[in-house]
Amino acid sequence: MGNPAFADIGACVFDAYGTLFDVHSAVRRGGGALGDKADKVSALWRQKQLEYTWLRSLMGAHADFWQVTSEGLDYALTANGIKDSKLHARLMDLYLRLDAYPDVTDALTRLRAGGKKTAILSNGAPKMLEAAVASAGLTDLLDAALSVEDVGIYKPDRRVYQLAVERLAMAPGRICFVSTNAWDAAGAAHFGFRVAWMNRFGQIPERLPGKPAAVIESLSELPALLGL
Repeated sequence: MGNPAFADIGACVFDAYGTLFDVHSAVRRGGGALGDKADKVSALWRQKQLEYTWLRSLMGAHADFWQVTSEGLDYALTANGIKDSKLHARLMDLYLRLDAYPDVTDALTRLRAGGKKTAILSNGAPKMLEAAVASAGLTDLLDAALSVEDVGIYKPDRRVYQLAVERLAMAPGRICFVSTNAWDAAGAAHFGFRVAWMNRFGQIPERLPGKPAAVIESLSELPALLGL
């Protein structure tokens, strides 16, 4: 029957990095030279990448996600005593071809079969999203891949979430938004989306305005949530 909070959903909109795509797969595939520092570099890379999006938004100093990702990686390598321009270039190239999580393809296929629109709404620059979607074989399973570059500011600014409303021509309450990032789930819920926080990693909820309507652990749970 599905969850009543998700009745009359017309579209499912997904965060990309950390939700559909494994942000740590670049270091796993190309970070052999990092040795026992690999996990530290990957974690710090992700931390600084996100911090820089928030800080640049507050500073009014937008740069696209490709630049921010590169600067985050540079910080993470330097913090771990590593200066290797070839490694930096290799990891950035692998970021265009991140692994999709195993539950992604089946969930998107089931949603589409159930008549739901599907889209990405991401901090990613258009070239990054296009490359990641193509590499993961998801092109035919998505109606759109929407980038913050169309508004020039990062999540959780309301203008980003409004992009999905405008491009999908659908009211916020008819959009199911899915993110692994608790802060993104909070931002989307505060905006007015019906949010399913996919808590893949056993995080605790953020102390922020906006509460998800449901919490799931895998995308495989999403179709049933919508009554499919």
